[in-house]
Amino acid sequence: MTKELLTVSIYTENFIGLLNRVTAIFTKRHVNIESITASKSEIENVHRYTIVVYESKILIEKIVKQLEKQIDVIAAFYHTEVQTVHQEIALYKLQVEHAYKTDFKSVITENNATILEIEKEFIVVEKMGTKAQTDKLYNELKSFGLMQFVRSGRVAITKKKMKVSNILNIEN
Repeated sequence: MTKELLTVSIYTENFIGLLNRVTAIFTKRHVNIESITASKSEIENVHRYTIVVYESKILIEKIVKQLEKQIDVIAAFYHTEVQTVHQEIALYKLQVEHAYKTDFKSVITENNATILEIEKEFIVVEKMGTKAQTDKLYNELKSFGLMQFVRSGRVAITKKKMKVSNILNIEN
């Protein structure tokens, strides 16, 4: 079974404890979640979980079917990398004295990053992009006194129309 990076989209009602039940399904099948985000969706009163896993399609198909059996889950889908448009955001906190190095500004510019805040002791840099792009900047900023790093989970939309609107009989 070949493993690949897959994005699972789960449309749900917004009930307490549902995220725990969803993640438990992945845990029971020994699937590690690479990232997870939750937000409202394009459908009123419906929320969406976007979960990224590195796993085989066969196992994820089984998990998607199991997810759809949950009472509060409206629909679940999985998508390959080429089927989605996706981004992440990363924040980097750096020691301010290192920002005055001559190559710091070029690293920020070349990576299309933005300086969000400059304080007396630190600078916060923001980078939006793919995981590979945020990792590249992370590696380049390590030599500038990296104090903190955090990356969001993946935010993704599919290139094709989602079938969830058909399930709920919604025009979009």
